[in-house]
Order: sequence, then structure tokens, then C-alpha cells
Amino acid sequence: MILHYGRLFARSLPRPGSSRPILGAAHPWEHPRSPPRALFQGVNRTTWRSYADTRLNLPALDEKWRGKWASLRSSSAKDPRDPATTKYVLPMFPYPSGHLHLGHLRVYTIADVIARFRTLLGDKVILPMGWDAFGLPAENAAMERGVNPATWTRSNIAKMKEQLDLMNGSWDWSRELATCDPAFYKHTQKIFLLLHAQGLAYQDEAEVNYDPVDKTVLANEQVDAKGRSWRSGALVEKRKLKQWFLRISEFRDSLLNDLESLSNDEAWPERVLTMQKNWLGKSNGATVKFPVMAFQQKVNAAIEVFTSRPDTLFGVQYLALASTHPVVADLAKSDPELQAFLDTLPGLPPDSKIGYLLPHIRAINPLAYHADTPEATKQSLPVYVAPYVLGDYGEGAVMGVPGHDVRDHTFWKTHRSDEPVRVVLAASDDESTTAMLNEPYVEHGVMTEHSGIYAGKSSKEVGELLVSMLEAADLAKSVEKWRLRDWLVSRQRYWGTPIPIIHCGSCGAVPVPDVDLPVMLPEVDEHWARKKVGNPLETNQEWMNTSCPNCSGPAKRDTDTMDTFVDSSWYFMRFIDPYNEKAPFEAAKAKDLLPVDLYIGGVEHAILHLLYARFIYKFLMTSDLVTGEGKKAADAYEPFRRLITQGMVHGKTYSDPATGRFLKPDEVDLSVTSSPKVVATGETALVSYEKMSKSKYNGVDPTGVIAQHGADATRAHMLFQAPVSEVLDWDGDKIVGVTRWLSRVHDLVLKVASSSTDRTPGISPQAYLEKQSANLGSTSPSELSQWDADTAIWRDVQKTISSVTDSYDKVYSLNTVVSDLMSLTNTITANASATPLIVSEAVSSLVRMLAPIAPAFAEECWSVLQLNAGSLFEAGAVFPVADGTQVLLQPRRQACAVQFSGKMRFVAEIPTPSADLKGDELKDWIIEELLKTDEGMAKLGVGKAATAKKVIVVKEGKLVNFVF
Repeated sequence: MILHYGRLFARSLPRPGSSRPILGAAHPWEHPRSPPRALFQGVNRTTWRSYADTRLNLPALDEKWRGKWASLRSSSAKDPRDPATTKYVLPMFPYPSGHLHLGHLRVYTIADVIARFRTLLGDKVILPMGWDAFGLPAENAAMERGVNPATWTRSNIAKMKEQLDLMNGSWDWSRELATCDPAFYKHTQKIFLLLHAQGLAYQDEAEVNYDPVDKTVLANEQVDAKGRSWRSGALVEKRKLKQWFLRISEFRDSLLNDLESLSNDEAWPERVLTMQKNWLGKSNGATVKFPVMAFQQKVNAAIEVFTSRPDTLFGVQYLALASTHPVVADLAKSDPELQAFLDTLPGLPPDSKIGYLLPHIRAINPLAYHADTPEATKQSLPVYVAPYVLGDYGEGAVMGVPGHDVRDHTFWKTHRSDEPVRVVLAASDDESTTAMLNEPYVEHGVMTEHSGIYAGKSSKEVGELLVSMLEAADLAKSVEKWRLRDWLVSRQRYWGTPIPIIHCGSCGAVPVPDVDLPVMLPEVDEHWARKKVGNPLETNQEWMNTSCPNCSGPAKRDTDTMDTFVDSSWYFMRFIDPYNEKAPFEAAKAKDLLPVDLYIGGVEHAILHLLYARFIYKFLMTSDLVTGEGKKAADAYEPFRRLITQGMVHGKTYSDPATGRFLKPDEVDLSVTSSPKVVATGETALVSYEKMSKSKYNGVDPTGVIAQHGADATRAHMLFQAPVSEVLDWDGDKIVGVTRWLSRVHDLVLKVASSSTDRTPGISPQAYLEKQSANLGSTSPSELSQWDADTAIWRDVQKTISSVTDSYDKVYSLNTVVSDLMSLTNTITANASATPLIVSEAVSSLVRMLAPIAPAFAEECWSVLQLNAGSLFEAGAVFPVADGTQVLLQPRRQACAVQFSGKMRFVAEIPTPSADLKGDELKDWIIEELLKTDEGMAKLGVGKAATAKKVIVVKEGKLVNFVF
């Protein structure tokens, strides 16, 4: 059954097994362009009734047109190759979890809307869909359910594909791919081997998060704030394992520099560019040696620290070392308390300011050796082990400057609150002795008295001088540092792309020959049936044991699989050539169809996925696979010309005001929707919009909404509620407003179709308006009234074409498309006396502008307006364009607001002034016209206008202020 505003429409649908089509044949007396009665009920042969008397069955329209589109796609599948007319629109492909949520609905609606808009402009559009199908969730599901992850994944793909089709999307399913398909991951393995051949894939030891229960490596994001596995709950261990890396650092300069090209014309959001820059983390500074005084301890003679702020050296009050620093590791061997402290670190939050003061060890500021250095700076420094210091950045050590670094300030106040903070630079000279000590000053500025002989000098200049001085003494060195680390891609899991390397005792790590690709995952059904944990590849002797491709001796396959980010780093390139068996894609197609013109997805992928995709794209586009010569091109190869990041969708959430507990649906009385009550207490429930989750009971099934209201109304409501980039507070109750509007549009379509015989054939609105404009001087009052109605409609049509086209182009303002089209609908409806030609063309323009958002509804309207015209989306360049008639469309009359000394007194309707009237001529003309009106005569007559000290005309006569 299909519900529409709570009413049952089952009578409009055929019964199961019935041969009656869902779109029943029209009665003989109905207009030949009338829609079937099943779709628009309550219409008689002489009167087109209003929305109150009719019911538009949008779900039935969806089903009708989805069937027609499927037939068209199967008969006209093409492979576009002309880069001048082809647009590649791509939403980030989904993980097949088995169900769609409203976040999916939003991103895929946006993608389809833009693809359909480009189609109506006459472009050939690539809008593919696929599945990010490998990964730990499927493997965990297999363990929990005792099923093969491939079986679980294929089942979810089938469910989600069916749900996606309900959205009225124009996906090109002929390009469908799944990353778990051997036909896909064969080429992921080829790309890995291309990287390996260039020395960009290598093995090395690395410290990883290891789950001792699930026996797998975890990403940092899979470890909770207490240092426990997100799945098993086990305390994560830090282990040194031999891992595979991709040398992304080799591309760090182009990854950073080419961000400039993505900032042009706001191609990428500024915050995403900033996040990318911060993740790359290029900084120029110096490594500084702090000599160490150790009592009965064997440690290095100095601790090296990287700093990007050498101007703060006078303010160093402690050193802090990462838990993995070599000095810490050495001291822990003989210090059980230190070792116990280190054992607690995995359970601490990353922003913890806990620290361990290393006993019997102090550091010396290298500036202490200079005679002019202030005594405070010459004092020895305490050395701490602190979890906020990262072991993989800089030297695993930081110089603590509480006066000029926020984290250092917090740490110092935690551990040495009774000792003063030394402030060595300030914003200006006069602040040097009055600097606020309650928070650090983190900008560059002027050196204070605590900087000795450098007091009063620019901190930037002093920083350079200090580095030069310390370099001469071999205590510092200017360096460039990056936050970016090589990409660790090894995963000790089954459900991923096997790493195509064979390990031979004689030959080492040997690539799998191309003819033996793909290295396929073995069937291990027994492992899943027994719900065993761990990586079954490590125990599958038959699969693991093989022969060396070089010497034919006994060897073993690599049992690691690749991080799923490897799959998503290049999937968009496979879409352009999905059936190529020999290569990931054809070089000519890559040059013709890439990069992606518009990429759409959540901002949560702003760093890793986009960074990895940029890296792999740069590598492949400069590899033999594309260039054929292996030469490195100087071009800025970027995979996504334009990036759109949509906001999250939040759901309406009810909570108990007494306890704050989230309420289940059956715990809320919604009989009065404006005042929801807690069933148990009768208190008014608190209403908020929160990120959708099971724990908040605020999830919404988009397929249920579509089944009730239709995909088109759901799509339009989704876009109308908020700008694309902002959080959308989902309120399904408001869809009724959009549906009423669509019904009003359909009313207009039916009226136009019923009066089509009255239309003037073979003349455009532009030609018609030009002809009428030339005769305005001799027209009757009734003809002038019709002219006013015609120009009011066509003026709004031209304005709406401009604004809607701009909104579709910008994407972020798609919500205004709906509001603009609603306004145009009101204009057409309000000017009932307009010429049939103008009304007909206005309604046609309205339908075509609406088509990207409500495609099935627009198709139905188009079939009524253009009998036997076929699909609107197969008609070529049919999106309306401005016709240049704006000059003709100036209204004959306009409202003129009149103020007396700035206070509004009345509004009168006067003729629209001629464009050549300026200054005093315009002022005198407007006064004369105002005095011809009843309101003007009553308020300004009998000489009152002449007593004004000044008359100010604003907005070409739309506002006049008489100053008395």
C-alpha cells in the first residue's frame, strides 16, 4: 500500500496479479493530453479542480518512470569520449552496510540533481555507482554471524542497490563495480606492483595498535579514549611489526603546492584545503641540541628538539619526550616506575597532560653557553615523558615554552603551578613588562627583557640570529619538517586486497608475476562457520605456501591485505573503463574523461581519503600506464576539479526533561505535534535535532519516506530544508508543503494542456512580446491589463532562469532552486488573465527547471505538455535559457512608498518612470504622478508637497522621502 498524507491510495494501484497497468487508460472523453486517472484523480472533463479536490499519486509516477528510464538506458548505453561535452559527476561510493540512511539520500540526491541538470544542458554525463566493499565491518559481521564476508557483502549490495533505485537516480549501472570483485582488486594489485617497481611500496618495521583478542592491527580511529579496541574491548597493545608502506612522502611537495590550483574559483572548500595543509604539516625551523646532565645514567650527550619557533628559545622551561624516544626506552630498562607509567599511556586520551618527571637527568639550554644570556635561561631544565608529544613528528621531543605555546602552558600549570611562566616576547614594546600571564602569547612580536641583549628586537629576526649563532657552535641546524608520514597499508585481516608479494628465503620479497594476478582470497568457510577470530590467511597453509617466481624454490605468500583506503584511492579512475582486463584503465580514456568534474561527499573524508586519492592519481597520471614514457610531467595532476562537501542530516530527538534520557517512539505522545509529552509523566518532552543514531531513537528510514510521499517530493524537501553545506534538521512532517506545491504545478500543466488549442502556433514569447510592445500606445485598457499579466509572468520566468541556473552551477544553494520555483508558480497562478502562449511557455520553463530535482514528476508533466515527445532527459539541450526580453518587460506601473521625514505615510501606484529621467526631472515627475493618485492627493495635495524642505528620490522612484 502507498500512503500519501495519511490517506490510502491503494485503489489507484493494480492488485497483485492483475493485468491492469498501473497507469490505467484514459477515458475517451478525457483530453488527449490528460494524465491517466490513476495518477491524477478527481478531474472531470470540463473543470480542472484545485489541489483540495485532486490527489496526485507521486509514488505511482515514480514506478512508471523508473521503468521507462530503465528501458531507455538498456537501449541507448553509450561510452562518451568527447571531453568538451562530457561531465563526470561522482558521489563518494557507499560501504554496503545493508541499508541506506538519510545521509546517503542527501549526497546521492545532490549528485543526481547536478547530473540531470548537466544532461538538460546537452552534456553527456557520467554518473556511476559502486561499492566500497572490503573492510573490517564485513569481517566482524562474518565472525558474529558465522557467514562468509563475501556472502554478507553481496547480500547488502543487492539490498542497497534496490533502495538506491527508489531514489529516481540516473545511475549508470553499466559501470557498477565492487572493490571486493577480483576483476577490480586485480588492478589494485597491479597498481601496488607499479608502486613497488618505483620504490614507492616498501616494507619496514612500525609500531602499531594491536588487538590481542581479535589478533589484528587497528587504525588509531578504532581505539577508544581508554585505549581499548572498539570491537573486542581488549586493551590495545603497541607492537613492532614488519609492515608495508606507500611512500606518499615522495609526493608531499606537489600535494601541498597543487592545493593552490584547487583554491581557484572556490573549487574546493577552504576548510578542506586548510585540513589538507595541516595534515601535510610543512614547517620550517631548526633542530636544536640540548646538552644533557645525567647522574649515574647512560644517555646521549644531547637531546635534539625540532622547533619552528627558535625565537622562543629564551623561554624554554622544560623538555618533554615522547614515550617512544630512545632516551625513555633506555631509562625504562632500569626504572620500573617509568615502565609502569609507560604501560598506562595506551589508556589515556590523546590530549592528556599527565607527565612523568625523569629523575637524575636534566637538560641545558644551548643559549646558556653565551655570556649575555639571562640567568633564568641558564638554569638546568627538568625533562618529562609526556603523552602529548608525538613520537613520529620532529625528533620525538619538544622544548616546553609555557609562555608561548598553549599545550606547553597547560602542561606547566599542571605540573609546576607554583613556578612563574617566563614571557620572552610580546605584541609590542610597551607590553613587554605587562604581558598577561594567564594565557600564552603565541604570535610573533617583540622580544622582552627576558631575552637579554635582544630585548626590543623583532622576534622573527632574533630567531634567525639565534639559529645562525647555534649552527656555528654545532648546536642547531636549519631544517624542513613535515607532519605527513608514509602511508602504512598493511592490515592483518582477511577481507581486503591480498598484497601481491611472495617471500622467498633466497630472493627476498618478490612481486607476483602479472600473469598470476589476481592473487585471490581463498575460501575459508570453516573459519567463519566456527566464528574464529584472527586472520585465516596466516593459517591457510595451502594458500600461503607457494614457489618463488624467480628461483622456483619454496616460498610463502604475504598474508597481509591492503588498507581499504587503497581501493578508494583509485576507484573513480576505474569507472571510466570498468571492463578493461589488461590494465586499470585505458590511457586515452584517462586523458579524455579525467579528472572528475564534480565530486560530492562528506567532510569527514576531507583528509585521508582525499589525500590518498590525490597521491595515487598523481602517481598514475605520471606513470608508464598513462604517459607510456615514464616521464614526470610538471602539470598539477588533481583527481577532482571541484569538491562539494554536504552537511550531515540530524533527526528530531525527544528527551525527558527530568532525566535527560532519550525517549523511544512509544514513550512520546505526539497527539499534539506542537507539544510532545512524556507518556510516563505527562511533562512536555524536550525536542532537539541530533546526529541520527540507534541510541537516540531518531533514525529515519528514507525508503519508508519515499514509499509514503514519493521520491520526488522527498528529494525536493531534502534540498529545500537547508543549503547543501549546512546541517539538515530533518522534519518529515513538512514534506506535505512540497507535495501541495507539486500538485499546484500539476494543476497548471493540466490547464495549459486543456487550453493548448488556443495557443498561437509558430511564435515565440520573445517575438510575441516584441510585437505587442510596439503597439502599446494604441491598446485598450483590457489589452494593457493582459500585457501587464504577460510581462509579470515572463519577467519572473527570465529572473528565475538566471537565479536557478546559477544555483545549479554553484550547487551549495540548491535550496533556493525550490524556493525560486515556488515563487514562479505563485506568479503564474496570480496572473490568470495572461495570454495562453505566455502561460504555456512559462509552465514549460517551470517544468524543465524543476526536472533535475523532481525527475519523474517533470517527465509526467512534460508528457502532458508535449504529447509523444519521449523522455525529457533524452531531448538534448532543453533547459531554458534567458531570451533577452528583460528590456521589454519593465512594468508599466510600480509601487511608490512615500515617507514624511523618514516615517512611512502611504504607498501609491504610479507609472514606471522612464530610464532617461534623472535628478530634479525625476523628482518633479514623481510628485506630479503622486498627486494624480487618491492617496497622494489626500496626503500631499493643497500645496503640502511644495512646503517640503527637501525631496529625496530613492530606488528609481520606488521610495520618496519628503523632509518637512
